[in-house]
Amino acid sequence: MQLKDFYTVNNVAVTENNATANITINKDHEIFKGHFPGNPVTPGVCMMQIIKELTEGVVGKKLMMQSSSNIKFMAIINPEKTPDLVLTLNISETENGYKVKNSTTFDETVALKLTSNFIEK
Repeated sequence: MQLKDFYTVNNVAVTENNATANITINKDHEIFKGHFPGNPVTPGVCMMQIIKELTEGVVGKKLMMQSSSNIKFMAIINPEKTPDLVLTLNISETENGYKVKNSTTFDETVALKLTSNFIEK
């Protein structure tokens, strides 16, 4: 885990090319003291790192992001109000690595959608 104690994986369900992970963001993590005091916002780059780490766990390999597209941050993830997230990953193997289509939600709200290509480290 790149960011120690930033989030907890509550469970991951894997079926064929799909994985669904339930995680909880740690509202007391150091990063929120600077992003932003009194109104914490989960940084987008941290969400992208979580997606990478979850994908590594599913495929059992160390990965590096090669490219991302269709990145849409659709709602603010405030860890004090909505720390529990559901990340849906559609993972397909490519010639060079893996393509991941992600949707991240809390409650009924879509917070993030992105497509990333990963290669083995």
